Amino acid sequence: EAEGLRLHLSSSNSTGYKGVMEHCGRFRARHRADGKDVRHRPSQGGRQVHLGLFDTAVEAAVAYARAVGEYQPPTVVAEAEGLRLHLSSSNSTGY
Repeated sequence: EAEGLRLHLSSSNSTGYKGVMEHCGRFRARHRADGKDVRHRPSQGGRQVHLGLFDTAVEAAVAYARAVGEYQPPTVVAEAEGLRLHLSSSNSTGY
């Protein structure tokens, strides 16, 4: 996880992340608008969405996770005086 996002690991990708390819010493993130894997016949059906070039594979993986909607808000946002603060949607303070 990074920035509250679930990163998509891939054992079949040399970068270690789904949707991330090495390109000219940087890392390209892209996904298909129909949600299918870009490596399998990317030119047939579904539009490819280029998400950008990044300095690290992790940055590209974060962009991919954002694009496919994998945001998972953290349940514990801070610790103070030995206590864990949890987010709450039912309280006006947010905790």
